[in-house]
Amino acid sequence: MDTLEKAGILGKAGKYDSCGPKMCEVNISQGLGGIYHAKAEHESCRIFKTLMDNRCSFDCRYCANSAGCKKKGASYEPEELANLFSYLNKNHGVNGLFLSSAITGDQDKVTEKMLEAVRLVRHKHGFSGYVHFKVLPGTSYDLIKQASELSSRMSINIESPNKQVLSELSSCKDYKIDILRRQAWVSKMDLASGQTTQMLVNDMSTDKDVLKMAGWEYENMKLKRMYYSAFVPVKGTPLESKKAEKVSKQNHLYNADFLMRDYKFRLKEIIGVMEEGMLPDEDPKLALAKQRESRVDINEAGYEELIRIPGIGPKTARRLLGCKEKLDTYEKLDRFGVNVKRAAPFIKVNGWSQRRLGEFYAPDPAKEATAL
Repeated sequence: MDTLEKAGILGKAGKYDSCGPKMCEVNISQGLGGIYHAKAEHESCRIFKTLMDNRCSFDCRYCANSAGCKKKGASYEPEELANLFSYLNKNHGVNGLFLSSAITGDQDKVTEKMLEAVRLVRHKHGFSGYVHFKVLPGTSYDLIKQASELSSRMSINIESPNKQVLSELSSCKDYKIDILRRQAWVSKMDLASGQTTQMLVNDMSTDKDVLKMAGWEYENMKLKRMYYSAFVPVKGTPLESKKAEKVSKQNHLYNADFLMRDYKFRLKEIIGVMEEGMLPDEDPKLALAKQRESRVDINEAGYEELIRIPGIGPKTARRLLGCKEKLDTYEKLDRFGVNVKRAAPFIKVNGWSQRRLGEFYAPDPAKEATAL
């Protein structure tokens, strides 16, 4: 099997590791497979995301690469992968490597091959950019330490919020030892982009359980990001007959996670809009805003009040608080970065407020002169 054929198989096999919400991940490959344009708030990165090997001895019931699933097996030799990545870097603008692998027999032996490939990328080909190294469950401390010295970011997928759910998904992983212990090791290592993990979103867990675990991870594992992946049944797996999870559920978990991580909302506050442990089918920030009985006067509100208004984030809130003039028109709010359409139902501007939730405002200075 030639390298291009392997790249197609292993790039496709690596798609299940998330680079973010689906709206932030665009596959731009043309036949090769595995090249993604991962968008972030401040920058974007063209990433080659691939497995080292797709032949797995683990029995994860949801995974297309697990033992027992019919697939065309493929694996790279370290130099083969390093040469391919160097070619993509120099000729196709690829500036990041996301390397994971199925576990063929022994996780340390697989990790050693992954490490050798990254060493060649770094030292032989002189690549100094972004490398995301996926830690395999049960990998030894020494190999994880070596990976940290070569990587920008590392991750090991926890997949579930507790050991009970993980045991339903796989018989081969010990939640505390194989995953949490390895995360604890990574949390103490010096990584430019820190540690992330991924949670499978399915009907085995409540949103409350998922977010509770996410909060624990942020606090105890120095986690940079929790990624959420809506369950999709894969033909040939034991869970192939289960219904796919709604992507909207995944995205609302991202919304709630963002409120906890960047806005510093308390989980207890978000639980207030849940029903039987599940988030409503809308942006949780909007759901929380609907619970408030009174509108917020935009000129009298403090930071904590402002960031709880839909359409106003932390940066915009700080800009509004630093404003020396009175904010007496929607046009001014728009200039300061407020999403007026989202914010209008929940605020007062110069003593005036929108009459109905659906009466959204489109900035028009001429109309404002008569309305205010």
